[in-house]
Amino acid sequence: MSDTLLKTAAANAPINDTRKAELLSKQVKHIDITSFDARPIVDAMADMSFTSRDLGRATRIYNEMLADKDCTVCLVIAGSTSAGGCMDLYAELIRNNMVDVVVATGATIVDMDFFEGLGHKHYQALEIPDDDTLRSLYIDRIYDTYIDEEDLQNVDHTIFEIAESLEPKAYSSRAFIREMGKYLVEHGKKENSLVKLAYEHDVPIFCPAFVDSSAGFGLVKHQVDAAKEGRPYLMIDAVADFRELTDIKIAAGTTGLLMIGGGVPKNFIQDTVVCAEILGHEDVAVHKYAVQITVADVRDGACSSSTLQEAASWGKVNTGIEQMVFAEAGSVMPLLASDAYHRGHWKDRAKRGWAKLFG
Repeated sequence: MSDTLLKTAAANAPINDTRKAELLSKQVKHIDITSFDARPIVDAMADMSFTSRDLGRATRIYNEMLADKDCTVCLVIAGSTSAGGCMDLYAELIRNNMVDVVVATGATIVDMDFFEGLGHKHYQALEIPDDDTLRSLYIDRIYDTYIDEEDLQNVDHTIFEIAESLEPKAYSSRAFIREMGKYLVEHGKKENSLVKLAYEHDVPIFCPAFVDSSAGFGLVKHQVDAAKEGRPYLMIDAVADFRELTDIKIAAGTTGLLMIGGGVPKNFIQDTVVCAEILGHEDVAVHKYAVQITVADVRDGACSSSTLQEAASWGKVNTGIEQMVFAEAGSVMPLLASDAYHRGHWKDRAKRGWAKLFG
């Protein structure tokens, strides 16, 4: 039998529930940054060399952001650290007023955080069989982490339900994600959800490529069904995303960036400085503080790997208070975040509540 026929047969075969349960037997446990004090090890690493020293300086810069009474802190997330065990870490930053704005990929917000907010889980891949086998079991793989595709489809349909319940008009991703947070307050099954906590603390979340996630499937179904029935439908206004985030930059003045990964979220938040200038606000300062944690290679010319020094040439970032950390973020973010939590600068910060800027 040909490979094509074998794959077709596998796709049409009934799911082996026993085998699926074996593979989805060990849940990913999200790290609790409040349960340990990383200050001693971060202090020690700062006196070392290589990546350890970089992490020490990056942590100091993040603490400077939190200690600066005028600084709005922007958390920027790309990649799969939420699925890999950092989900509660990010939620804790929201809960303790250590972050004022979030810019992230749709996968981070929808497929990972909202996904768990609905009661679903991520699983450690204790073994990785042929990926066609995983497909036959409706198991999706992120490196060594598993997601139950049937649970993910529940997210698609929940997004569809939220869209069906809203007035059919244009929404920024921020406005729609706020509705997702409201949904979790009423129907969610997890307290430590970034989406839920951001709604409760008036922290706006932006996803510049929002439909590149489970949100896309749900919103496409909403539009197609509405069109078939001859009724109006909602849409996501990407221009409104850019305008709203720029409005925050203009109003905030001093800003600091804590960036995990790169890609579209990184470029999106940095571009607000240029956009503000184009709108006539030439007095808007570049981002004063910036930290980026990435494993991307600087030699390929990509946005994810472009250094913060390079961003200065575009008039986006201050070259004086920035640090690149070339490390897998899941291995260093717990140290940085725990250090900042236990140093406690967040206790004296005023809440920004930037979501209130938009009514």
